[in-house]
Amino acid sequence: MKHAEGEKDPQGGLPKRQLIGQGGLIPAGSGDFGHAFEVFGDEPSALPVVIAVPHAGRAYAPDVLASMRQPEIAALKLEDRLVDALGHAIAKATGAALLVARAPRAMIDLNRHPQDVDWDMLGLPAQGVPPINARARSGLGLVPRRLPAMGDIWRGRMTRDMLDARIEGIHQPYHDALSQMLEGTRQRWGAALLIDLHSMPPLPPELGGTKLVIGDRFGSSCHPLLVAGAFAALGEMGCPALHNRPYAGGYVLDRHGRPKQGLHAIQIEVDRAAYLDSQLHELGDGAGPMADMLTRLVMRLARDVARIGGDDALPQAAE
Repeated sequence: MKHAEGEKDPQGGLPKRQLIGQGGLIPAGSGDFGHAFEVFGDEPSALPVVIAVPHAGRAYAPDVLASMRQPEIAALKLEDRLVDALGHAIAKATGAALLVARAPRAMIDLNRHPQDVDWDMLGLPAQGVPPINARARSGLGLVPRRLPAMGDIWRGRMTRDMLDARIEGIHQPYHDALSQMLEGTRQRWGAALLIDLHSMPPLPPELGGTKLVIGDRFGSSCHPLLVAGAFAALGEMGCPALHNRPYAGGYVLDRHGRPKQGLHAIQIEVDRAAYLDSQLHELGDGAGPMADMLTRLVMRLARDVARIGGDDALPQAAE
């Protein structure tokens, strides 16, 4: 099992954005395991768009790996495998700011509310804790517990102190940083768009084999003109997408999407088969074309966001 520092060129030759900041700390048994996330871009922002990648983190501390029953299998199922490489390529080409989580989803899911906890994982009595919601009960709460066709992820229970350390070291600072990035972008451009970038397993045939899903929390997280522009741009590129089905977005969009305040947010899910190899493990031949298509989409969305914010002065593309 490799963690972030051990991987050989996870970008697969795709360009990478300039690092400008780091934050949070990944708690580990012996102290910490480095920063929880990294920020890439320019100051001031060159585009009214922030791209965030919450589920591609690969910095697995040794004690986390030791506590997982089948770490290789669980990691590949939980990670949005190497979708951060697409995020870097898009941000480099467009000038968008980029926030990438290093902490793996197995430790804590940044797209879940801090109360989406399966409290039984902590061995706490039923009395005195909030009720378990449906998402946590399914096994995919704040700390994932179970996976289909695999069962339990962990060898044993975790402590409340471990959970609190992950919230305080990873979850809270990540969302604080994202809020600051979006607010700074909104102040400069009059409006800001968050693109929460994810990847998904190939969709079943009944959904048409679509390569992309655009989620806007059923219209609540983004101005409808931006969503319409996204679908128009994808249609012009010959890449039809689904809308809110089967993925409408989650906590990230609920927390950061406030269209009435000029803060817009969409989730983009990319079919892993469209940019990874046949084993869905490393970048494949489709990575470059997919990054190019998403770059064109982001530039179209950036122009629309700038118009909504009252500023049409956008570059054609970043260097």
